[in-house]
Amino acid sequence: MKNSTYSTSSSLGHTLIRALILPALFLTVPQSGAQSLEKMNPYPQKLVRIVTGSAPGGPLDFSARLAAQKLSESFGQSVVVEPRTGASGTIATEYVAKAPADGYTLLLGSMATLCVVPHLYRKINYDSVKDFYPISMISAAGFIIVVHPSLPVKNLKQLIALAKAQPGKLSFGTAGAGSVTHLGIEMLKSMAKVSFLHIPYKGAAPAMIDLVGGQTQLMYDSILTSAPLIPSGKIRPIAVGSSKRSALLPEIPTIAEAGLPGFDASTWFGLLAPANTPVEIVMKINQGLIKTIQEKEVVKRLLSQGMEPILNSPEQFSQHIRRELPLWGKLIQEAHIQAE
Repeated sequence: MKNSTYSTSSSLGHTLIRALILPALFLTVPQSGAQSLEKMNPYPQKLVRIVTGSAPGGPLDFSARLAAQKLSESFGQSVVVEPRTGASGTIATEYVAKAPADGYTLLLGSMATLCVVPHLYRKINYDSVKDFYPISMISAAGFIIVVHPSLPVKNLKQLIALAKAQPGKLSFGTAGAGSVTHLGIEMLKSMAKVSFLHIPYKGAAPAMIDLVGGQTQLMYDSILTSAPLIPSGKIRPIAVGSSKRSALLPEIPTIAEAGLPGFDASTWFGLLAPANTPVEIVMKINQGLIKTIQEKEVVKRLLSQGMEPILNSPEQFSQHIRRELPLWGKLIQEAHIQAE
């Protein structure tokens, strides 16, 4: 992955930390003050909970458990994952937004819960910007456009040409309205000026079953679940939806490379604390992640799950959320997407 922001090499990882992370830390935190507070009241002194809105087994849960494990090792204190599922992740997100700002209740948030859901529901009881103190992003999960092998296309240009020749005829299955599997195709439609027929399912698995069976023609699916089906020819890969090529499928070009510059519809996961959490606690957690997520063994585990490691400062993470909120809102509004 040349010129990738998400490096798998230790040398580039150290460069990233020194060039981007550490200066931000020193500029943000008065070191003497933080150290004095740490001596008076060292953190953590008890169990730390990372709350998630995902059931065990998914990429969000995987990222949460990885962060919990590595922070436990770094702190010498137990860090556990606490699932609070339901309502598209809003139950967990609202819970942490209202939790004490003491660093003992954290959120493993995602692009969906922080930047998409606020535009899908008329009323949610949290503000993605005001109610949280971003700590660091941890990982990003890549997606890919795949088609049924009967479709006479082998690349993005051919897919777009066929869609223009048959407007609204090609169908795509999704995990539901407003899911990443849906938004990725909506972004493709918007940028390529084409139309497809949306077929929502109750989850990505049944959508993939119908794609393999030929009931639908294309899908914007997780790289992790699509990759094993490609060698057998059950589905055909077209292009990767993230800004960089995937380590699992390095030979497949990105959508941006294939003809739509600027396309990026991957999902990311990051750790956040309630707003007003003391800065020295946030920075200690941030540094704990930086020391561990870059380890070769951790990077290897993330890549094996179709994810890329990401490390950034609280300010960089905050800017990322502020930047993506209106972008997804605009796409959702233009596509007239409503929560099911």
